[in-house]
Amino acid sequence: MYRGIYPGRFQPFHLGHMNVIKWGLERVDELIVLIGSAQESHTLSNPFTAGERIEMINGTLREQKIPADRVILIPIPDILMNGVWVYHVKMYVPKFNAVIARNPLVNRLFREADFDVLEPPLYNREKYNSTLIRKQIIISDPSWIEAVPEFVVKYVKLIGGDIRLKEIAGTDKPLERK
Repeated sequence: MYRGIYPGRFQPFHLGHMNVIKWGLERVDELIVLIGSAQESHTLSNPFTAGERIEMINGTLREQKIPADRVILIPIPDILMNGVWVYHVKMYVPKFNAVIARNPLVNRLFREADFDVLEPPLYNREKYNSTLIRKQIIISDPSWIEAVPEFVVKYVKLIGGDIRLKEIAGTDKPLERK
């Protein structure tokens, strides 16, 4: 079995992430999605808990009719030591052959550890960008709704994630666009 890992924070899970999962599943038998920074939540950069991100991804996979037996979701905390990060990942996941990533550091670390590196294409990075999506949620810009799967929109609203982000940012009013 040829198994790949796809690391990310998914804050929130957006359509670019979904496109990478679909791309990856065309190249591997099974895909492990690593939910990075699992210990982080309720901050501007990491507003959602690992469990909430798992719910977003699982719900979207069901909505997209992706077979559940082809994707494994695993939360993983940060260690902030690049030199041993691959070993850290290996302790949390089943055996794998490849990493699916565009991050140059991630790709370098896995290449040095003798893993295959599969680099997916960019999927409209200007629109599918978690930092931008979080900002759009904070300023009440409805554009974020077009950048995330339908399930994620419903889930973020269900858990009050939009309100949480505005409170974390210190406002409940739309901010001026710059």
